[in-house]
Amino acid sequence: MVSLTGKTAVVTGSTSGIGLAYARTFAKAGANIVINGMGEPAEIEKERKAIETDFGVKCVYSPADMMKAAEIAGMIALGETTFGSVDILVNNAGIQFVSPIEDFPIEKWDAIIAINLSSAFHGIRAAIPGMKKRGWGRIINTASAHSLVASPFKSAYVAAKHGIAGLTKTAALELATFKITVNCISPGYVWTPLVEKQIPDTMKARNLTKEQVINDVLLLAQPTKQFVTSEQVAALALYLCGDDASQITGANLSMDGGWTAA
Repeated sequence: MVSLTGKTAVVTGSTSGIGLAYARTFAKAGANIVINGMGEPAEIEKERKAIETDFGVKCVYSPADMMKAAEIAGMIALGETTFGSVDILVNNAGIQFVSPIEDFPIEKWDAIIAINLSSAFHGIRAAIPGMKKRGWGRIINTASAHSLVASPFKSAYVAAKHGIAGLTKTAALELATFKITVNCISPGYVWTPLVEKQIPDTMKARNLTKEQVINDVLLLAQPTKQFVTSEQVAALALYLCGDDASQITGANLSMDGGWTAA
């Protein structure tokens, strides 16, 4: 069992879905947590309190806007000033929009690149000095099977996730001698609010029913015919934080039910 007692993890996009699973898994292992994301304030506070109550750690919320570099740097600073360090950074925030390229709204492209890709750069940039000073760090980026393969109507998302894979490799090489590892996890389809919300757009783009989207579009890609769970993704992230994973860096780890095996 990996122990994170005495360490602090910042997890972006962690008020629901995969991000919340990361936060709760790290908290269970003993880490103090900075959560971040969108949602109703009461629901966010409920999840924040639950992390503290369930696992006996401290948890604070950062409302940092993932489209604003200064606020992302402020989120890292919040972790450092509140808990004394940011030892683990998980760049997980993401949005999705589905549309043919010729109809793809420019503002949606800009937002997806900013939140899904650029925010990870800003977070890493802010976290590196403290990690170098302490001589230890773990940076984990949530990529996607779409960091390795493409799907139609998801130009911005696919571009951003391919970019995350490249950013991961570059940061890993730069930090290899500082005992800081940088990896990305590439899940297939995980049943999260993000996936659920894209179903109506996919129905419209492909003229399909909801059931057809789930069975003939989403799970068609995954040979196991099962959704990945948020808890499975978080368990892999926890392993990457342990000593046994100290020589895993620059890796793009697939967890996609065999989607990218072909």
